[in-house]
Amino acid sequence: MNIKHFYDDTLAQGSFAIESEGKVALVDPSRDIKPYLEFAKQHKAEIVAVFETHPHADFISSHLELQEKFGADIYVNEKVGVDYDFKHIGHGDEVKIGNATFRALFTPGHSPDHNSYLLLDENGNQKAVFTGDSLFVGDVGRPDLREGAGNIQVSRKELAGMMYDTVNDVFTDLSDDTIVYPAHGAGSLCGKNMSSELSSTIANEKANNWAFQIKDKDKFVDAFLEGQSFIPKYFPNSVEVNRKGAASLEEAVKNADKKDGIEIPEGAIIIDTRAKEEFKKGHLKGAINIQNKEADKFETWLGSIVGPDEPYYLVAENQKDLEFAIYRAAKIGYEANLVAGVINPKGEVVMDSLVNLDDFKNNPDAYTIIDIRNKSEVDDGKFFDSAKNIPLPELRERASEIDVQKPVIVHCAGGYRSAAGFSIVKSILPNAKVYDLSDAVEEFK
Repeated sequence: MNIKHFYDDTLAQGSFAIESEGKVALVDPSRDIKPYLEFAKQHKAEIVAVFETHPHADFISSHLELQEKFGADIYVNEKVGVDYDFKHIGHGDEVKIGNATFRALFTPGHSPDHNSYLLLDENGNQKAVFTGDSLFVGDVGRPDLREGAGNIQVSRKELAGMMYDTVNDVFTDLSDDTIVYPAHGAGSLCGKNMSSELSSTIANEKANNWAFQIKDKDKFVDAFLEGQSFIPKYFPNSVEVNRKGAASLEEAVKNADKKDGIEIPEGAIIIDTRAKEEFKKGHLKGAINIQNKEADKFETWLGSIVGPDEPYYLVAENQKDLEFAIYRAAKIGYEANLVAGVINPKGEVVMDSLVNLDDFKNNPDAYTIIDIRNKSEVDDGKFFDSAKNIPLPELRERASEIDVQKPVIVHCAGGYRSAAGFSIVKSILPNAKVYDLSDAVEEFK
């Protein structure tokens, strides 16, 4: 038996391939199927099954493409209410793939339709458990994403109670040496307290995960609900896309409209993906700068700033960068509302002034300071006492709250988000003097 852990750092998302006797099963595969095909080829095996833990909110799964292209069976709990052909697998049901056995564990709490999958070896011993968004290393999956999405919609308080039962009635009973393979790691918005470790054991989680330590259900629920992060705009949409099944990533990127040198209509939502230094040298009026370098969390911020029902344009430096931006947008299902990807758009005449750092250091009260970090970050400490906190995902809707009688300076924690925040404030308040503190925020921590 061979187990391969695939990990997408930008979405902090893990998926898994399990090979036995020339057959491959996948758990929670991402939209890009190429890594799984390479794994199958390496082991001279065929992909025969996909096990979905639940309809994911933060990324688009490739389960439907794998079914259509390779005839893979899709196993999922019928409570999900899917539109594609599937095989129901409920608590205690087992499926044999080669010499490996997958046993479904019903583990609601993050969602009301969530399965985990216990992997048994040829001797029936517990090898690993693929926990999806139920059990993470150091945390459990947030309970507030299914109040308005999915086939079954449940209040966060009820889901929190379900998670208490899942932890104490399901995961606690597994063997201590069973390996825990979750669908996410630190940086994911599907939890609030995840470790940077990508796997663990049941014994380690019993000893160190907060969720195993609280034995009073009411206290567990209170602790669980407190301090959850914001919900990106794209999350409910992804749940629905995954319930229906998505077209292939390759087709999504290939079919996206790509233009060179066109004029984008005034008032359109424009996402300029270039580096902030290039953006400030010249860009379209009203453009929002979400940088798209390899390690940037482009998908998260695109789906947090732009809603899934809002048509938008992507601007990139060259054809290669444009293809990459469309690829990343498609990972969260945002090729559907992309009007066009554009290289060299007409009218890039807006240039941005840089902040006079000496003046700001000597006269901070002469500026309106906008802190666009998340509330939880601000609760841990402000950089400027007078700063007003408007988190980046809320900035387009709340920019009118900003006092523009003084020059406005926008900051985040390290400079990446402030490029987007600065450009949003400029686009909505065109007559204001707006500056991006950018990387210089490090000098004020």
